[in-house]
Amino acid sequence: MIHIAERSYYEELNKRLRQYDVVLYELVAPEGTRVTPGTRSAHPVSVIQRSMTDFLGLVFQLDAIDYQRPNFVHADMSPEEFTRSMEEKGENLWTMFFRAFGYEFARSQTRQSGSNDLDFLRALFSKDRQLEMKRLFAEQLAEDVEGQIRAIEGPQGSTLISGRNEKVLEVLREQIAEGHCRIAIFYGAGHMYHFHERLLELGLVPVKTKWLNAWDLREPSGTTEN
Repeated sequence: MIHIAERSYYEELNKRLRQYDVVLYELVAPEGTRVTPGTRSAHPVSVIQRSMTDFLGLVFQLDAIDYQRPNFVHADMSPEEFTRSMEEKGENLWTMFFRAFGYEFARSQTRQSGSNDLDFLRALFSKDRQLEMKRLFAEQLAEDVEGQIRAIEGPQGSTLISGRNEKVLEVLREQIAEGHCRIAIFYGAGHMYHFHERLLELGLVPVKTKWLNAWDLREPSGTTEN
């Protein structure tokens, strides 16, 4: 999933998630934490995400997904586990930032940055700024996602992605042992590359792929593009 999106996207996800025996969800919080509507976090990533929802006219996941349903199971690290894992790997938020920044900087050298800057300015001062900024950010998000994730992961794997994924796989095994068969792993898109590899190793086989529209990039009805 994506953490900021149209409300209709989360409404569709709420419908689909009701169909599962168990939904394993992400949230770095004490074990068993249940998200309540309006939950706020002081974590820098959460603050940035909420700022982006306002800027792009979107909705934040924690405000739209129904985490109170009985089939939802917390499957993530506690803050203590997260901190301990980062210490063991010699990580901190700055190391991950510089991995991502270094990768993006290297990629930027192969692009014409001037045109990208001009696109940003055009979108920023457009009469429909939210739509144009969504289009611009969507294009950037779609570029080499797996490469960006590999950069954050580094050679040993990061706490943020693979470390937390392994925690999910522990909970997955527990839920399978309890007899549950229809199980959802409800995590952000950045985790999917590693999950795909690990689930194949466990003997699971992909059957089909279904995409949902997260952002509406169409012109509003009744208007035409210039």
